[in-house]
Amino acid sequence: MTTEVALSLYGSAFFLMMKMVAIIVGPSLIVGLIVSTFQAATQINEQTLSFLPRLLVTLATIVIAGPWLIQTIIDLFHDLMFRVPELIG
Repeated sequence: MTTEVALSLYGSAFFLMMKMVAIIVGPSLIVGLIVSTFQAATQINEQTLSFLPRLLVTLATIVIAGPWLIQTIIDLFHDLMFRVPELIG
């Protein structure tokens, strides 16, 4: 296995993980920004008001995007397993 092939494998795995994190964390960040703006406008400093909506949005995102995320990981590993003879030989 050459360094180009190894870097390509690491790059594709890294890009997949970054995409997965962005899909899961992105909506939570947006909801957190909206709730923080609401808290600043109304001067309500309640921690649970910030935590609960982000938790619910993160869980909903995992439920909605979960099958696609799992299938994407499975596709990456299937591709990797089918390329093992090419990579070691």
